[in-house]
Amino acid sequence: MEEGWGAIAPPELSPGHDDWVHFSDILGPGYRTLAIGGRVEFEIVQRRRDGFDFVATDIREL
Repeated sequence: MEEGWGAIAPPELSPGHDDWVHFSDILGPGYRTLAIGGRVEFEIVQRRRDGFDFVATDIREL
């Protein structure tokens, strides 16, 4: 997420339907980032954003 946003591929959605995610939706203090392959929990909201059909919110690292 070098630009402050990226995509998460949740198992609930079919392949190719990733969720758009912004660093401000990652819960926690200070600098927030996600590691590739890291485990997270989040809510899925159906809302178009930058070509994505879904947005991830309330993202929590496990």
